Amino acid sequence: MAMCHNPRMLAARRVRAGVTAVLGLTAFVLTADAAVRPPKMRCETATLPNGLTVVLLEDHSTPIVHVQVWYHVGSKDERSGRTGFAHLFEHLMFAGSRNVRPEDHLSMIAGVGGQANAYTTEDVTVFWETVPAQYLPLVLWLEADRMASLRVDKETFERERQVVKEERRMRVDNQPYGTLTETIYSHTFTVHPYGHATIGSMNDLDAASIDDVRDFYRTYYVPGNVTLALVGDFDPKQAMALIAQHVGAVPRSDRAIPRDIPREPEQEAERRVSLQENWPLPVVVIAYHVTFDGHPDSYPLHVAAKLLSDGQSSRIYRALVYEKGMALTAYGGANTVEDPNLFFAVAVVQPGHGPGDVERALVAELDRLRNEPITDHELERVKNQLARDYIIGRESDKQKATQLAHAIVIHKGDVTTADGEFDLLMKTTAADVQRVARTYFTPRNRTVLTILPGQPRQ
Repeated sequence: MAMCHNPRMLAARRVRAGVTAVLGLTAFVLTADAAVRPPKMRCETATLPNGLTVVLLEDHSTPIVHVQVWYHVGSKDERSGRTGFAHLFEHLMFAGSRNVRPEDHLSMIAGVGGQANAYTTEDVTVFWETVPAQYLPLVLWLEADRMASLRVDKETFERERQVVKEERRMRVDNQPYGTLTETIYSHTFTVHPYGHATIGSMNDLDAASIDDVRDFYRTYYVPGNVTLALVGDFDPKQAMALIAQHVGAVPRSDRAIPRDIPREPEQEAERRVSLQENWPLPVVVIAYHVTFDGHPDSYPLHVAAKLLSDGQSSRIYRALVYEKGMALTAYGGANTVEDPNLFFAVAVVQPGHGPGDVERALVAELDRLRNEPITDHELERVKNQLARDYIIGRESDKQKATQLAHAIVIHKGDVTTADGEFDLLMKTTAADVQRVARTYFTPRNRTVLTILPGQPRQ
């Protein structure tokens, strides 16, 4: 079974690591000037008659090809009481089709020396393969086959439902701090489906019926809801002919893809929540609603997040862990995705200190960003870090495909943002950072969660 890599779960894993030891991140010093931008990706895009979007990028440096298939469906497309469906289909898509037996998709890719996997987020479900270039036809046939004829029978559904439930037990329910991210989102969102976890709840997984699952498949797993990114060693004309032959042959769907997702209302006053969980140490969370990925404010927010909470040199970690010694670990970030989401900062309280003191220290660092412009040195350092991340994040064919598909799907077809975002980040000023801090890091937009050790209240 393909392993799941859900970015929403990374936060919980970072907390669990911090409980046992202070994070030991190795510093990475960028020697190149931050103004030196990576080469532009000269890609081609097309839309097939069945509605499927294609983006191609040649890279003849290595005789491999990488294929990503992005279904524009994630946990935010699930309705209340039926959560976890997108993640369930991440599993079901490897469970067999009309022409491929269960689990044979992965074994066929491995048999030619390739790799394959998948992941689900709030907004998308992504399947990928990396293979020697001559096996591109095999990958395209496999993707087309499960897009057109996935096996969604009762036996398969029951088996994969149990697999997902066990995955939830292992990764979330039975881990210290495993439910932290779910707790944060369930108390910060009131109507938007970002409030529920991508992996789904046990009750909803139990309540799902085979008819529910089949309807979800017929609605979202259709060519008009798919972007295919191909990067690697291929001839564009031959590749497009193969894509048209295989994936282009999947029939177009006449169903409208629902996008009636409720908008989260603006928060009018600070929220304070105190909970108990069977965790070894208290946790304090400060959360703010922020804008969506691609909004002009999202780029200064990335700079702010890097400055505040990325690594041991960040303001929050340095102040709470090193200087004051009141937190075992502290981290955070701006989760900018397709719809407005959150910036949140988390601190695990060091024994001998109180959650109230930790809360005040976190708020003080966030208020400092609102009240004082960051220094030129801090801005330069953060831009160097962002440039490093950007350049390293497109070294492989897989990373390039991810950036191209993300631009098309999340930025509403604007593939130019795959390159253009670098310049937007590098042009961010100290005044921009202070402006977004004043816009979003306000008391009325703040949610404070204090989670104390103890038995959860029923």
